[in-house]
Amino acid sequence: MRTSSTFSILFWIYSKRIKNNQAPLYARITVDRKKLNISLKRRVDIQQWNPKKQRVNGNSEKARTINQYLDEVYSNLFQCYQELRTEDRQITPQAIKSKFLGDDKLERYTLRNIIDYHNTNMFSKLHNNTSRLYLTSQRYILLFIKKKYKVEDIELADLDYKFILDFENFLRNHKPRNYQKKIGNNAVMKHIQRLRRMITLAYQLEWIDRDPFHKFKQKLLPTNRGFLTSRELECIEKLNIKSIRLRIVRDLFVFSCYTGISYIDLMLLTNKSLVLGMDKTIWIVTQRQKTRNSVKIPLLAKALIIIERYKHDKRSMINDTLFPMISNQKMNAYLKEIAMLAGIEKNLTFHMARHTFATTVTLTNGVPIETISKMLGHSKLTTTQLYAKVLEKKVCDDMQILREKLENDIESSF
Repeated sequence: MRTSSTFSILFWIYSKRIKNNQAPLYARITVDRKKLNISLKRRVDIQQWNPKKQRVNGNSEKARTINQYLDEVYSNLFQCYQELRTEDRQITPQAIKSKFLGDDKLERYTLRNIIDYHNTNMFSKLHNNTSRLYLTSQRYILLFIKKKYKVEDIELADLDYKFILDFENFLRNHKPRNYQKKIGNNAVMKHIQRLRRMITLAYQLEWIDRDPFHKFKQKLLPTNRGFLTSRELECIEKLNIKSIRLRIVRDLFVFSCYTGISYIDLMLLTNKSLVLGMDKTIWIVTQRQKTRNSVKIPLLAKALIIIERYKHDKRSMINDTLFPMISNQKMNAYLKEIAMLAGIEKNLTFHMARHTFATTVTLTNGVPIETISKMLGHSKLTTTQLYAKVLEKKVCDDMQILREKLENDIESSF
């Protein structure tokens, strides 16, 4: 891509590597204040070197040979710079060096190359939802280089720290179609994270010799995950709903509130998912689609009632599932209607049921967070801590226990 740039060449000696009064000779390329050194595989007498003229003093045959060689290097480097401009390629010190050394004749890998390689070789290992997220991020990456550099593709060797910062700035200011807001901070970081994973793959494949993400640090902001209070959950449970479609969605949502089952995992539950546990009660035993982690949940009475309610539902029997199949999009749309009927102003989504299970149903009632983490199928306890907010009531209860304990200790000491 053709861009206006500043370009200079400087010859210098590496005085810290003097041996027998001889120092190695280098050429320094500078493009837009970015510098890169090239070893010229020559050594010169430090007393004969003229740093102002960047040449060897004197008329000896050795001096003339070195100076002639430096003239040729200067001419070749400048020619490499001009050829890059003619080829309409991005001009960087690395690109000039590669062309000078002949490395540019080797295969040059591009962003589209690593995207294609990643999708071909990695998608089979990823969940479908994760693959779709990668496709979205890749569209943003290609849109960015088209708007920023006016090209359809860019060489991986041209990616640097500034490229990442520019991409981040592009995402923060981009407003997607059919979307009212700009992309949020954590969503921006997720897109950059996916780019980083692809570039890391290119680095591991030795398609590039440096990692442009070396200095980049992600800045994720803590999120407040919404959940229903016990009063709001009870209000939804007791809501008199005439619409069959809304009743089904309400039941599925409540079931998730008492089990912590996510939407996709709920839709895949079958009679085989119901197992007699070690306590002789019915458990759900399944596997999370997102992480493939095992999930084992003892069923509460309210969850069992809902299972029994749909035991002979025709749609459930046709699909051989515990519940009728409903798309996530329709589920969330219908939940908005239910929220209005219940007078709940929160943005009710199906995933909020999972949060409600972690907070209102379990943590608030004294279930240890380690147990909650196991039932949710989390690999890390820190993930559960994002869901399970310590509620004020729980803080009050815990402090009351501590207060009573300390008071008893004081009384026993007298």
